[in-house]
Amino acid sequence: MDFYNVFLNAHKGIGYLVLLLVLVFTMSLLICMFGYSGRISKLLKKSTLITMILFHIQVLVGIPLLLIFSPGFKAALDSGTLMKDSYARHTFVEHPFSMLVAAILLTIVYRYTKTHETIAMKIVIFGVIAVAFFAYAFPWMRVFGA
Repeated sequence: MDFYNVFLNAHKGIGYLVLLLVLVFTMSLLICMFGYSGRISKLLKKSTLITMILFHIQVLVGIPLLLIFSPGFKAALDSGTLMKDSYARHTFVEHPFSMLVAAILLTIVYRYTKTHETIAMKIVIFGVIAVAFFAYAFPWMRVFGA
């Protein structure tokens, strides 16, 4: 059994769910932001929780995929082209770092929505920045083709 393919397929499968949930989270965040009362809805609370859980699972599957099982990462490190090659840099440095920052920001948003009744502008900004990091680091061409 090839663990690299198992982790890669799990990472890809969870990625589709995370993409769908990030869309639901973004819509519920914008609805709460532009709503009349500014109250945090149950949809925002639940979508933030589920998105955060799957995002963290995605990170936990991606870290061993990168550091332990990835032959491309080891080859780029050994040849010294990790930061010189734009594809390797995006795949092995920018993608994990951006997703990790997005997961941290999403955790902050979840903690806020869990403990407060109304939404604050700083939390909306954190949520938008988390979605921006996610959108930047998501491998759109590999998932949807060119």
